[in-house]
Amino acid sequence: MAVDISDSLADAVVALESDGIEAVPVQVDLTDDMGITAVVHATGKPVHALVNNAGVTRDARLVNMTDDQFETVLQVNLGAAYRLTRAIAPHLGEGSSIVNIASRAYLGNFGQFNYSMSKGALIGMTRALAIELAPSSTVNAVAPGLIATEMSLAIPEEIREKMVENIPMGRMGEPAEVADLVAFLIGTGSSYITGHVHVIGGGRSLT
Repeated sequence: MAVDISDSLADAVVALESDGIEAVPVQVDLTDDMGITAVVHATGKPVHALVNNAGVTRDARLVNMTDDQFETVLQVNLGAAYRLTRAIAPHLGEGSSIVNIASRAYLGNFGQFNYSMSKGALIGMTRALAIELAPSSTVNAVAPGLIATEMSLAIPEEIREKMVENIPMGRMGEPAEVADLVAFLIGTGSSYITGHVHVIGGGRSLT
């Protein structure tokens, strides 16, 4: 099942199906109770894996940040993951997995006080849930660095190039590389890995 608020969800599902991946689209707002309920009703039971990937940015320096910018980012990046996990948890099967998509920004980014805070809190939630849901479920976080997504490609090119200069691997990551890591974490090969933050950023955290 693929969940998104965007009208582009249908196109994404078509792309998945062209790769032989079956996906049921559920277009809802995960900050809304009705959206959470719709996802739960559309979910097959028991649930094998939940990937919390909803995210937005509303960047501003702290002195310029509005309450709406702050609250929107917390509601989507953290609140949606919390609410959906709480609703799905009773339906998780034995050996199931939760993967929360955090960000390397949990370490702190200039102008992203709200975003860094939301991702840091998501990691705290990951660690706490790993203890609470063991041994039947694993819970991990993936913290991507600069990945060639729509969000990152919207960054002005000159700024993006400077960011790439600080990456030891010398390039942006690809969405497929993040997807491969997530696939591993929800697979049987990672059944003894839980409560960890897996940074995938081309070595950026080393410099």
